[in-house]
Amino acid sequence: MKINKTIFAMAAAATLTMTGCNEDFLEIKPNDRLTLENYFTSESELQAATSALYGKVWFDFNDKFYYALGDGRANNMFAPYSDYIYPFTNFTETSLTGPLVSAWASLYNVVGQSNNTINNINRLATGVTEESKNTAIAEARFMRGTAYWYLASLWGNVIIIEDNSTLVNNPIVNTHPQKDVFEFAIRDLEFAAKHLPATASQAGRLTKWSAYGMLSRVYLSYAGISDNTDRNDGVRDVTYLELARKAAQKVCEESELTLNKDYAHLFTIAGNNDPESLFALQWVGGTTEYGITNTQQAYFAWNSEITGNDAAWGYFTYASWDMIQEYDTQDTKRLHATFCTYGAKYPELNKAAGGYTYEATDRCNIRKGVSGSTKDTEGVSARMNSGLTTKMLRLAEVYLNYAEAIMGNNTSTSDANALKYYNEVRKRAGMETKSTITYDDLRYERRIELAMEGQYWYDLVRRGYYRQQEVLNYMNDTQERSVGYKWESNQYVIGNKNTAQQVATATAASLLLPYPESEMVQNPLLKQTPVAYKFTEAPINLFE
Repeated sequence: MKINKTIFAMAAAATLTMTGCNEDFLEIKPNDRLTLENYFTSESELQAATSALYGKVWFDFNDKFYYALGDGRANNMFAPYSDYIYPFTNFTETSLTGPLVSAWASLYNVVGQSNNTINNINRLATGVTEESKNTAIAEARFMRGTAYWYLASLWGNVIIIEDNSTLVNNPIVNTHPQKDVFEFAIRDLEFAAKHLPATASQAGRLTKWSAYGMLSRVYLSYAGISDNTDRNDGVRDVTYLELARKAAQKVCEESELTLNKDYAHLFTIAGNNDPESLFALQWVGGTTEYGITNTQQAYFAWNSEITGNDAAWGYFTYASWDMIQEYDTQDTKRLHATFCTYGAKYPELNKAAGGYTYEATDRCNIRKGVSGSTKDTEGVSARMNSGLTTKMLRLAEVYLNYAEAIMGNNTSTSDANALKYYNEVRKRAGMETKSTITYDDLRYERRIELAMEGQYWYDLVRRGYYRQQEVLNYMNDTQERSVGYKWESNQYVIGNKNTAQQVATATAASLLLPYPESEMVQNPLLKQTPVAYKFTEAPINLFE
């Protein structure tokens, strides 16, 4: 029997479904006498209620889809024998592709859990200040808004839900237009920006800078489709470009946050919840309990010497040729921290043997997301658990969003503020600064800076909202999606074509994913014309 994942997520979401984490704020002590009616009576209980939104509900999104879609479909990585990656890379996924189905369910689990948290706080919270209530609701609305940004970006028209019971009682409902889904996400994030604190109450918690940073991303996306029916006119809505600029500017100029001087440090256990991390998923360190761990190391690590156990299945999961040849020859710091190249040394891996030297000559395995064995990490990593947080939004991205928003519809910019923050990202990487920025300059920085952080596909989709044919030409004609490479004369050169699978031609339809089959069976209205969403809340003007 096929199960409707959306309904399941709505029914299963419960405010008191809490899990522990390596961060203290997610360590929840059980109390058998807790009920919804007597729970929301203190600030600590409100924080406990929102802690569930930082990890487990995102697990099936994080497990494979985060990188298989964000980096695999974008051709940052190559995995010719991993059926959870190559269908996305090759544009051959179907409504049955496993990670696609799991991600849909996970994102609606985030929505459902957020809804329960919001509605239960509004209905039941007593003995707490209005400010405390709004802060907790803002956390939940940030999560819901972010989930809807992903849903809108990936599937376009989807179902907006604010009350889980409505869908459980009547699962056959129309979708809402992609523009309405974006607007819903924006209103959630604007509420979060207004009510979240400027300083996190605990490491890893959201702040108003998290919300402004995410808004800068979502405004940039929406600028390409808000009033645009021509996907190739090359023009974005200046109103939303200006909102993106203002949102990013708030973070850049008012947060007092700065980039970590050491790029590689961000992706270590010690770098978990570094101040540069504006939003990260939190996982439980030192455990093997499925559902509360970061499993990505198991899929990236190329041998058991790295993990210290048998969960190391990443030998045939590595950087694509297009990714490796993209790197500027001077961009060695970011390359070393993201992908392994022949002769690269990693003293932090396999410490007991004096470190690790990478010697493969026919691939560049993935370094980012690999923390090492439990001995290397003093017990934080475990089998199928890196112990690392999942970086969902970093300050460096907001710097680049700021520059992109300032450039707007122009082909280049020499604006002082755009250059200042764009060059901060380059200087940290040891790269020369620039006096003028073009789109391709920004594209390069975003791809390299955020490689293996699940973002490049969404950059291409955003560009495709207003320069669709350009993006399709790039994916079909510029990116080599079926070639290998090898080490010759102290460099990697192109090798033989991969014949394990054939790459399909990307079309306009490739910029969205198919709905999961189980959803279409249970709800045939998914494929019908969407119905406009009735907003009941006035938008917030953050920039008056």
